[in-house]
Amino acid sequence: MPSAIFLMGPTASGKTALASNLLQRLPCDIISVDSALVYKGMNIGTAKPGPEELLAAPHRLIDIRDPSKPYSVAEFREDALKEMQTIADAGRIPLLVGGTMMYFKTLKDGMTDLPSANQAVRIRISDEAQKKGWPFMHSKLQAVDPKSAFRIHPNDSQRIQRALEIYEMVGISLTEIQNQQQEGRNSSPDSEKSQKFQYNVISVALRPKSRALLHERIALRFEQMLEQGFVDEVRALYERGDLNPDLPAIRAVGYRQVWDYLEGKMDYETMRDKGIIATRQLAKRQITWLRSWDNVNWFDTDQPDLADRVLDLLTLNMKPDLPGS
Repeated sequence: MPSAIFLMGPTASGKTALASNLLQRLPCDIISVDSALVYKGMNIGTAKPGPEELLAAPHRLIDIRDPSKPYSVAEFREDALKEMQTIADAGRIPLLVGGTMMYFKTLKDGMTDLPSANQAVRIRISDEAQKKGWPFMHSKLQAVDPKSAFRIHPNDSQRIQRALEIYEMVGISLTEIQNQQQEGRNSSPDSEKSQKFQYNVISVALRPKSRALLHERIALRFEQMLEQGFVDEVRALYERGDLNPDLPAIRAVGYRQVWDYLEGKMDYETMRDKGIIATRQLAKRQITWLRSWDNVNWFDTDQPDLADRVLDLLTLNMKPDLPGS
């Protein structure tokens, strides 16, 4: 069975830099596992690798879709499996890099109806509901998944909890998951069944030692994005006239906050603060998901010999796939 590397971690944890380093030391090709990097014209706010970086370390599944056209989980799985096969047929190793955990999960396990329950997330939601009441939790659901909130009564605690739990775990609403899965079944009903996942996966996860350090990095990176012209990037999308805030591309973290700023719903400072907070919440969901991932190898993103340590792990687990083995 050929090997594949999953390089995962929260936003701003240094995944791209490590992947580029590994590419120089292993016979790998990179596949992006990021639900925002697929969109053209969304570069600054997604921290998309620049032209020089991509020249040195090409990424597959970047810039493959216009922001007006949603990209489903089912489409990602089909595209990623094709790219992995192409890489493996060339005698190289697929290196899948990103933070969209739903993509990783679906790629490996296939399309499932809904994510499994997460006890820690469920307890946290229940504790908040005890303090603030289920109508308040229903209003939270309304903010992230208005269609589900419309269907669910404000006092239906079980369904409210499940819908919020799904969003907390994967960062995608229950409605969006159901829509994407239905689109995948309609557009290619036999593709998922015919393409099983047949790789020996070595899972690597990065994170800083402390949450405070991760928050500091997130804030710094968001400030840098703003300095690099993030608002102008979103303005170009806003002025196209064919995009709206309900599209998955515009709902991406950071983009939605800048879009609201351009619509006059908040001032610049509020937009900046909300963008940073939303990114922190995304990182929290990513880490929560990773904690439930089987056989994951955790690494401190700040250790000076990070690349060497990861390389040692990969070499040990992929000896049959490496030249000279």
